[in-house]
Amino acid sequence: MAELIIQSRRVVTGEGTRPACLYIQDGRIERVAEYDDIQENIEVLAVGDSVVMPGLIDAHVHINEPGRSDWEGFETATRAAAAGGTTTLVDMPLNSIPATTSVAGLEAKLAAAEGKCHVDVGFWGGLVPGNLEEVAALDAAGVLGFKCFLSPSGVDEFENVSMADVEAAMPLLSELGAPLLCHSELSDVIESAEQVWASGDARHYGLYLASRPPSAEVQAVAGLCEYAGRYGARLHIVHLSSASALPFLRRARERGVDVSVETCPHYLVFSSDQIRNGQTHYKCAPPIRSRGNAEQLWKALAAGEINLIGSDHSPCPPELKCLDSGRFDQAWGGIASLQLSLPIMWTAASARGHSLDELSRWMSAEPAKLAGLSEQKGRVAPGMSADLVIWDPEAEFTVDAQALEHRHKVTPYDGHRLKGVVQMTLLRGEPVYREGAFSTPVGRPILK
Repeated sequence: MAELIIQSRRVVTGEGTRPACLYIQDGRIERVAEYDDIQENIEVLAVGDSVVMPGLIDAHVHINEPGRSDWEGFETATRAAAAGGTTTLVDMPLNSIPATTSVAGLEAKLAAAEGKCHVDVGFWGGLVPGNLEEVAALDAAGVLGFKCFLSPSGVDEFENVSMADVEAAMPLLSELGAPLLCHSELSDVIESAEQVWASGDARHYGLYLASRPPSAEVQAVAGLCEYAGRYGARLHIVHLSSASALPFLRRARERGVDVSVETCPHYLVFSSDQIRNGQTHYKCAPPIRSRGNAEQLWKALAAGEINLIGSDHSPCPPELKCLDSGRFDQAWGGIASLQLSLPIMWTAASARGHSLDELSRWMSAEPAKLAGLSEQKGRVAPGMSADLVIWDPEAEFTVDAQALEHRHKVTPYDGHRLKGVVQMTLLRGEPVYREGAFSTPVGRPILK
């Protein structure tokens, strides 16, 4: 006997949005029934015209705990996730101390997360110089894949790899079937471009943009696709900012290379022409580029050439954003937006005529596929985990950074008018967030 029926006129099923009833039992969706198919003696949650959609899966989040919990932590990050309709996070392996580059590092993460998580959390392992012998052990211990940087990560304990390091790792990753997620900017291109700082005011966004040119991404993507094709490895390009790399990705796929691509809300909704000098809260790496570039990213997303959206939530203490000096050369590169990903994307996507089904694919189904979770998360279908977000896509609100749940309240979205208000977030059929209130933490670690 089902424990709960959720009834809505707009259920996003992956096969179209339609009126339906979801029968929930033992934390899973038992069946998707017609709208008026309600059995007696079962609790009914009737939500009217509110949208019922698979909970978001954010596969690109820097939680930073242990070691830098003054930047962010499991408690605050997962509260922000729950409030934003995200039911699963995958934590990046850097910015914590120790980094997740060994089994001991993963165990430290698991210990730090215990009892604090409002949503489920999986973990990427790290590929850094000298830890190739740890990769198989990390895979066996349950990481969902591996992340590397081809340029400095910004923290000493997570060193960037060379292309030679990537090539050396590809055969093993192919054997394990583990995806390699790459921050795809070549170090030598950036080192050469950074000479622009000597030519002008470090508060000038144009100089920061010039210091990380599109060629750094394009050359990295081209080289990575070559190696992935040669060794039959799964490749994922994180936070693509430059549309100039798209032709290389198209050609790689035509050759049969297994490569997926993500971009982030900030690359789609912001553009370099709106960032004034000293506005370091917009700094991220790779940088936010031109409006024309953003338009090309939107076209690629609509065409399926970009598979998914990740927030790249990377907060830090306000002083590290250099808000007083406004120096782009010294500010931490990261944008905090985890709680806002759904309304940011819906506001922009709906204005372009995109559907709820597309939104769900970009932010639930495709991230689940990347993380190897498609058999249990990311879709509304019988047998799937009842991880759901119930929200009003017509309701509007103005972002108040001080009301956000992540630890530090610095975000470029402060004051923006957005469309889409989360009313309830359910994890395995149980409300973890409802109209501003949270349950006790019931999130679980997700291990491969």
